[in-house]
Amino acid sequence: MDIASVAGRLSADLARRDLKGRIALVEERFSGRLVFTTSLGIEDQALTHALALAKSRTEIVTLDTGRLFPETYDTWAETEAAYGIRILAYAPEREAEEAYVRREGINGFRHSLEARQACCGFRKVEPLGRALAGAEIWFTGLRAGQSANRADTPLAEADEARGLIKVNPLADWSREDVDRFVRDNYVPYNALHDRGFPSIGCAPCTRAVRVGESERAGRWWWEQEAKKECGLHVHVPEAAAAVEPGREAAAFERTDHRTPEMAR
Repeated sequence: MDIASVAGRLSADLARRDLKGRIALVEERFSGRLVFTTSLGIEDQALTHALALAKSRTEIVTLDTGRLFPETYDTWAETEAAYGIRILAYAPEREAEEAYVRREGINGFRHSLEARQACCGFRKVEPLGRALAGAEIWFTGLRAGQSANRADTPLAEADEARGLIKVNPLADWSREDVDRFVRDNYVPYNALHDRGFPSIGCAPCTRAVRVGESERAGRWWWEQEAKKECGLHVHVPEAAAAVEPGREAAAFERTDHRTPEMAR
């Protein structure tokens, strides 16, 4: 059975279970390496709680971009202490970061869409590739209600480019469901969520949202809505994810031809 068929069957089976059951089903069905990439946002905190209480064999990792909010690092430390776990960090390659800052400046990602995608490329996409190397399952905290670009997020899907199955156990949860779960289970969460930040990324690229805006409106707020993804949850060719230092912008310019439907 091909990976897409396996993912489709898994998605249907996950729909009949609660969060605890969804985690158990994945662990029962797949014997390979399981990886959960957390941004330490509120959805990911809920999933971390569930994995920790289930004593899951899933590796919990995060992408330490070097530009995160102080509150995010505080949440990281609090989470490790609360659950007695270690969240493994994957950081940008030093040479790629140094080359980018020399060329574009410390906040050069605001110069153009290509420059911003290049920054996400070496800070997020390339480290993600290392984090997921050899994984069979990739857990995420994606929800369909987070943005229009993510509206069709399934509970499980095939990531053909990476050769794995991506599992989104909270895909059918509302933000209210997440908030209730976190409140009822005393889950530690980022203090910025109480200050108007429903979605939290790198500090220079995230602002609080205004009344009536979508949850992810504060991410890269200076860009068009359809372009506002960092590349982690789209199919990025390996050549774009592993560009050599000094070539990021050109590589992303060649590959930035996605429709909104593709930019999940």
